[in-house]
Amino acid sequence: MSIKPLATDNLSTRAYTSIRAALIDGDFAPGERLVIYDIAERLGTSVTPVREACLRLVSEQGLEIRSGRFLTVPDLDLGRYLEIRKIRIALEGLATREGAINATPQYVERLADCHARFVKASRAHDNFNSIRLNREFHFGVYQLCNMKMLLGQIENLWVSMGPILKVYYREHADDHYLGAEEHVNVMAALERRDGAAASEALVGDIERGGEGILAYLGARPLAAVS
Repeated sequence: MSIKPLATDNLSTRAYTSIRAALIDGDFAPGERLVIYDIAERLGTSVTPVREACLRLVSEQGLEIRSGRFLTVPDLDLGRYLEIRKIRIALEGLATREGAINATPQYVERLADCHARFVKASRAHDNFNSIRLNREFHFGVYQLCNMKMLLGQIENLWVSMGPILKVYYREHADDHYLGAEEHVNVMAALERRDGAAASEALVGDIERGGEGILAYLGARPLAAVS
């Protein structure tokens, strides 16, 4: 787990940031129970800031309350994934379209470097780094829009995606779409500052990347994964 001890200032905010990052990174699985006391001990803080952070994540749909003592990562099911994907397509497509006008050759070159490392990790079946670098590439694209509220909403969606990807890639390590083709199309469109084409390629990446997840979820019981 990537949760690390906190500095003493602004503990609630720091706890929120740390737990949120752990969810995005896939450190928690769908249906996994989070005991507030355990998290507080890992963070080296008291229960109060951790509880406040977790309640904030509950309000953002990243966690669920199932008792007064612990919270739970939402269960993995087809309906939840479809809703997340539909909203991702709308918001991430918007960020890509709006940000294209700000793309520079130097920026696209940095995206290309990230993409090359992503492909290398994927071909080596290094799932941890391929997932991390894919996320880095996507947010590199979205940051071009310079819209903090939109980026915050997209990050919230990735809080929900992290646990889903943890389970899917664990069980289908060698059976997934890499994203290489659409990433290249996104970069080519950004070089032209063609927002519509960049958005279309980005949406295509989300849709193609989700095909395996849809098949996986449709073929299994809609129950918690521990």
